[in-house]
Amino acid sequence: MTGLDTRQLKVEIVRPALQALGLWSRAAENLVTGTALVESRAAYLRQVGGGPALGLWQMEPATHDDCWKNWLCAPARSRQATALRQMIGSLNPSAELMISNLLYAAGVARIRYQRVATPLPDATDAAGLSQYHKDFYNTPQGAADPLANVAFFSEAIAA
Repeated sequence: MTGLDTRQLKVEIVRPALQALGLWSRAAENLVTGTALVESRAAYLRQVGGGPALGLWQMEPATHDDCWKNWLCAPARSRQATALRQMIGSLNPSAELMISNLLYAAGVARIRYQRVATPLPDATDAAGLSQYHKDFYNTPQGAADPLANVAFFSEAIAA
């Protein structure tokens, strides 16, 4: 199964979403793009096998909701909350929107990473980005293989 063109995903979806949030950097762009490649091959909008994860970034609704309830609610992050709300117009923030609104889904994925105190790896460090994904987006019990996934982050960097 092939998904979206990686360059177009990176430039047309991830970059504008991160810029709107005020959270763009080359490292963040490569991390979020690579995350979509790892999580769904940038192809699947619902978790294969019927799990709860949604969108190209395969975020679970509980994680989405927690980002809003316990992170975006803070006055210091009102700019990011406003930017995400602008991405969805008059709709209320909902995990289901990560299926149909790629800008929003990319933005929420970046917010998930923003919650981590550990600095992002270098923008061209595919192995570091892959390990960061494993450590902070996936879980220790999750299926992500940081060694095998280096190829996806290399693809994101090259795009």
